[in-house]
Order: sequence, then structure tokens, then C-alpha cells
Amino acid sequence: MLRTLTAGVALGASLWATTASAQDPIRTIHLLSRPQAAQPSEFQAIQLIAQEWRKLGLDVEVDVMPWSQMADVVWYNRNDWDATAWQMTGRPERSDPDEIIFNLFHSSTAESGYNFIGYNNPEYDKIVEEQRVTVDPEARKALVIKAQEILAADQPNMMLVHPQQAFAFDNTVFDPETVVDQSGIGIRSYWTWLSLAPTGDQKDIIVNSSDNVIAVNPLYISGVTDNWLTELIYDRLFRVGPDGLPQPWAAASHEWRDETTIAVTLRDDMMWHDGEPVTVEDVVFSYEATTGGEAPMYAPFGSNITGIETEGDDTIVFTLGTPSASFLTSSLAKINLIPKHIWEPILADLGTKDENAESYQEDMPIGSGAYKFVRWLPNEEIVLEANADHFNAPKAERFILRLVPNAEAALGMLRSGEINFLTDFQGDPQVLLDAAEEDGDLSVVSTVDIGFRYVAFNMRRPPFDDPAFRRALSAAVDRRLIVNAAFKKFAVASNSVVSPALEFWHADAVVDGFEAGSDVAKSILEEAGYGGVGEKLTYPEGVSETLAD
Repeated sequence: MLRTLTAGVALGASLWATTASAQDPIRTIHLLSRPQAAQPSEFQAIQLIAQEWRKLGLDVEVDVMPWSQMADVVWYNRNDWDATAWQMTGRPERSDPDEIIFNLFHSSTAESGYNFIGYNNPEYDKIVEEQRVTVDPEARKALVIKAQEILAADQPNMMLVHPQQAFAFDNTVFDPETVVDQSGIGIRSYWTWLSLAPTGDQKDIIVNSSDNVIAVNPLYISGVTDNWLTELIYDRLFRVGPDGLPQPWAAASHEWRDETTIAVTLRDDMMWHDGEPVTVEDVVFSYEATTGGEAPMYAPFGSNITGIETEGDDTIVFTLGTPSASFLTSSLAKINLIPKHIWEPILADLGTKDENAESYQEDMPIGSGAYKFVRWLPNEEIVLEANADHFNAPKAERFILRLVPNAEAALGMLRSGEINFLTDFQGDPQVLLDAAEEDGDLSVVSTVDIGFRYVAFNMRRPPFDDPAFRRALSAAVDRRLIVNAAFKKFAVASNSVVSPALEFWHADAVVDGFEAGSDVAKSILEEAGYGGVGEKLTYPEGVSETLAD
């Protein structure tokens, strides 16, 4: 028997192939994780998962590496890893499920987009394409539920938890009434950074991150920390509001002229940080940059746009290829506006090279957003200052991000006043609550996240190309163990990419009906023909793997 590798695999010299043979042992599986000091919950979860996988008869090695290295290995070397801890951040525009269920798993995004695992299921593709053009909410909900059911059956990812994010701030520095708890995001939100009002002499918002900043680039989607910065520096036509719904931002208004044509009127009071006015030509340029190949990661969010025209000095008209139920959220609230006079020569130069806009880093990023870029000290801090001329100018004077890789150190800095808003705490949330009670000047707010933690399987490499193998690995781990031991009960168990925070779209049945345990996993493997279950796991008879030249 020959097993065919999943369709959509990118060809390369290091690809794995399968050949007929006797029952051969499965090679050592390498499972990637970030360091314990930076991500203790992730690290602990991965140790527990590796332990349960070993009970199935697998040889598992945990490879620990910093985020920047992991991101490079997984994203840009898509043939060369087995499985990795990963997370999807609860960004506001993900309050509509389209970005998650389409971009993470549609086959069209496998080569260079979000579908870095190489998942390809034609039935799934059809479902998520259909939900995009289904305007009726109930009919679309049924399709989104069906997509979750297919993913639960295929297990392209091993879903772990939706974290219950705990954030804290110094209530003697900021007015608690000005903190915004955004639906599915929490108080670490864009709206908080704009409305947060200092009450005394300290006028700066000083936050922390355990992950280093990879880039401050409006055409590159990287880690959660980078996203905080680009959200503040660059405006978008729409923003997802605290209630989870899209609202005009750089757009003064909008009008659907028919189901595939929308006219957006640009505000007339916007300036780039270098003093140049924001024009409709800048908006057109920003969207064409995402559809012209210069920014592959943003391409899916503009792929349905078939035409962009201007009317006068203030109106942009978008023509869509098909009706889009999520266009305001997934495109107009997603794509950053960039200055044409700066980026046009940059993109022209990159066009002569073997690279795209994702690899470019400006010395002084220029946007039109509520904060301006000031300086970046690598591995230390990034400083932004309030844009007093912005139409929604922040109450604080500066936004300072400090890189603190250790969770205990971050809490210590909060208690000492070196930071005043704890935006990234990967330690035991109970420790944070205890510190708040002891100190009296700290407020803690926790929220179930839109985002999620999971283990990604590389379906470009056997044995992960076999759905039965993936189902077994996923079933081997009781998610209650991950919730209680790794996340200290500050998370909810997951078997779906759609968070329970998105109550309307969430498929309860795929979570409630999930059966886990070592016996369940072993039974799946035995039924699929694997040998040596519980001892030294081997491929089904006649299946093996060899390196393809």
C-alpha cells in the first residue's frame, strides 16, 4: 500500500515520501516549544503532551527555542518540522470567525499563508467558501458549525485551550473607569490604550511582553506583541469596537450600493506622522499592496476585491467578486493604511529583488495612527508617543513596551512601578491575584480569549498526513490536564478554533462530544493498523517513510 502525501504539499528536496515495506518503526517525533521562562503554560503543556504521546509508543523529543527562531522554522521552512506549540492571538478582527476558519485551513493559503500546516480538504474548502458569501446569519452559522465539525474529525491541529487571560494595572496611576474590557479580547485592547486616563504625574502607559518584537511592519503579520504596535501606529478604515462589531474609523461613513459594491468616505482630518495628508490614493495604494503579491500574509484579506476606484477627493469604491458577509471586519478592519509616498519606492525596489514587503523594516515607521514611533532598542524596549493631532488622541503621553522574558520578573516590575500595566503574564494567575490582594493598588481583570493555544501538525510529513494518527495524538491528552496543570484553571478546554467567547458561532457539540484518554488513542491507532501500540509504534503494514530526493 502506498500512502499519498496530502495535496497542497510544496515540492522541495527535503520532502518525505512513503514507500511499501514491512511494518517499520515511526521515527523520533520533534515537538517544538518556547522556553519555560517565557511561556511557562505552553512549556508545561508540551511536557505533558510529550509524556502522553510516549505512552502510545512514540519516541518524542521536545525542542525548546525562542519565539523568533520558532516562527522562522515553522513559517519559512514548512517541510522541515513535525509538530509545534502555537497560538492564535485574540485580535479584534477575529471576532468574525472567517479569518480563522478560512485563512488557517483553506488550501489556497497553504503555500505561503496562514495554512502553514498544509491542510487540504476539498469538502472543507467548499464549506468555508460558501460561508463567506452567505449573508443570512443563521444560514452562515450552520456552515461555520459544519466547518468546525470537519476540523474536529480531521484534527489538523490539536486544540488545547482558550486561555482566560489575566491582565493587571496600577489603579493609582490610571483611572479604572477608563479601562475598556473588549469582548473576547480583555482589557489589553486598542480601546484601552486610547482611553486610559492617567490620574497623576505618571503620564506613560508602560507595558511588558515576554516575546521579542520581530518587526514593526504594516504589511507583515507576526506575533501578538508586534500587533499591539502596528494597531497603534497605523489606522484602518474600520475598527472592531469593544462590543465585537465593526465601526467606521478612518472611514467617516460607508454605503453598500449593492451586495458587491461598497463606497467608503474617508475622514478629512487625517495626517501621516510626517505631516503629509492622508488621501484616497493612499487608501487605494494600501489595498493594492495586499492584492499585488507584495504582502502575501495580508493577501487573503483583499483577495475578494476585484476593483478599487476613487470618486472625488474623499470616496473609495470597492467592488467585490462575490458578496462577503465579513468584509467590514475581515478586510476594512484588518488592512493597515500606509503612505504611498513612502512605500511606493520601497515596493518598487523590492520588486527588483528576491524578497517581498514582509522582510522590510523601516528605520522610522510612519503611519497616521494614534501613536507615533519614537525609538526601538532591540531586546529592551520600544517607545511610542501620543499623536496629539489624531482624531481620537490618547489620554496618555507615551506607550512604552518593555521586553521582559520572565513572568516573575514582569510581576516584580509591576509591583515596583517599573511597568504599570501587565499585558503579558504567563505565570500562575493565582499568584497575580494574590499580589493584587496583598498590595491593594493593583486591579486584575480576566477574560476568556477569542484566541487559542494548540499543537500544529505538519501534514507535509508522515505520519502526520494520516488523519487517524492525528486523531490518536489529539485523543491521547485529556484537556482537563492541560487546563488544570499547565494553565492553573485559567483557561477553558478546546476542540474548536472558534472560541466560546463567540457564543453565536461556537460549536458546543465538538467540545462536549470529544473523548480523550490513552485507551481511546490506542484504540484509534490499532483500528488504523498501527503496530507496537504502547511499546514501539510502527506504521501500518506496507507503509514506511523515506527521504525524497
